[in-house]
Amino acid sequence: MADATLIDTWCPASLPGTSVFDIAPSGDAGVLPYRVFVYTPSGEASETGWPVLYMVDGNAVFATAIDAVRAQASYPKGTNVTHGMVVAIGYPTDAAYDPLRRSWDLSPPPGRAYPPFHMGGPDVRTGGGEDFLRFIEDALKPMLEARFPIDRGRQTLFGHSFGGLFALYALFRRPAAFRTWVAASPAIYWEDTVIARSRDALSGDDWRDFKGRVLLSAGEYETAELAPFQRRAPDAESRRTHLSKVRTVETAREWADEINVLAGRVDAATFERFAGENHMSVLPVAVNRAVQATFVAQTEEP
Repeated sequence: MADATLIDTWCPASLPGTSVFDIAPSGDAGVLPYRVFVYTPSGEASETGWPVLYMVDGNAVFATAIDAVRAQASYPKGTNVTHGMVVAIGYPTDAAYDPLRRSWDLSPPPGRAYPPFHMGGPDVRTGGGEDFLRFIEDALKPMLEARFPIDRGRQTLFGHSFGGLFALYALFRRPAAFRTWVAASPAIYWEDTVIARSRDALSGDDWRDFKGRVLLSAGEYETAELAPFQRRAPDAESRRTHLSKVRTVETAREWADEINVLAGRVDAATFERFAGENHMSVLPVAVNRAVQATFVAQTEEP
């Protein structure tokens, strides 16, 4: 082994252009803070401002998105990706997820109560999606827009799993809030498909006025066909039963078709099935798709 000289001491690493802050909604002292991760490119924004990719489950996806932007935006002629901002909303934890809080924040009302995740823990509550959406739209967005040059016409919301469910809920509640909606492996089945109530409550006029696009996706192995490494596992049969019940691939595809019908446009929604991926391994692939959809360098020729 060759000798080497340690130039400096070990120290924490940080991603260039990133910052982080904690913020709590005003008016309720009992509301816990969110941790917001922000990436801003170097240089000057265009006259219209930076496009922005908003992401939920920020602790788990922020670094993946930043690397995807930085690598591809440095070569726009080869990637068709340009620079922009990333805003990832998470929680004050070093873990990838806060299961208790995301269960509340990312699920549509009215919600239910479930047993604790672990012995002695609090009950798990769902149904806080409207509160979370209000925080994003009425508190977080205005604060960021007062600080950064932001293109309000080029904003994306990304979510995966429960986050994908939230992205759909936000779409149906405030269809003009974002230009692009990315729902990866959305938990549409959740609580007897309660999300369908929000979809069906959106008026025909709202759908006719909808100019955005919806990207739904799922991994190849989010069906009853298990991933190869799972097929001989002791819980293989229970996994097949669960996947057959939730039908992530089939339902996401069906909902893409349904949105196209409601919006009266064949390009309002698309579905993509990612080969070789399961419910969790699909995450970085879906994040990259969100990056590519948000930071488009130039439109295709007609």
